[in-house]
Amino acid sequence: MTKIEVGYDEYVQQVMAAVGKGLLLASQDANDKPNAMAIGWGTVGVVWGRPMFVVLVRFSRYTFECIEATGDFTVNVPYPPMARDVEFCGTVSGRDYDKFAERGFTAGESATVDSPYIDECGLVYECKVVQHTDVVPENFAPEIIDEFYAGGDFHRVYFGHILRVIADEDFATRLEVG
Repeated sequence: MTKIEVGYDEYVQQVMAAVGKGLLLASQDANDKPNAMAIGWGTVGVVWGRPMFVVLVRFSRYTFECIEATGDFTVNVPYPPMARDVEFCGTVSGRDYDKFAERGFTAGESATVDSPYIDECGLVYECKVVQHTDVVPENFAPEIIDEFYAGGDFHRVYFGHILRVIADEDFATRLEVG
């Protein structure tokens, strides 16, 4: 399917609705091996007068190593029939599996970042990291620590400047039909 450039805010409502079901963050390691990770937390907005996709990645994840190596990532919005792919990418590590090969993902060549995108996904955000910050445990309400960080595996928060957004021409229709 041919992808066309769209505005970063054109599908924000659909993207935010899809976050809870799982998006796919794609990156690559220092040896250019592509990797995909399921993400259920993130947001699109404007920070420092620039469109941003903010994502959280735990320090223990292989994806953390990848983003640290490249300084960029793509956020890929899968179609509903890809739910099993998202689940797979959220339960196994790219250290142990070639998720692109195992799930039959096509690594699209991004125009603005080194990380690939997942061609089978309908909407893609190409993002360059312009800031990161680490979660500070002492600043959380205790119930957040208890619910999400009982094991102490905290996140780095990446602010990805959205440099380009591409979508399948029929993205909105296919997302609804899913």
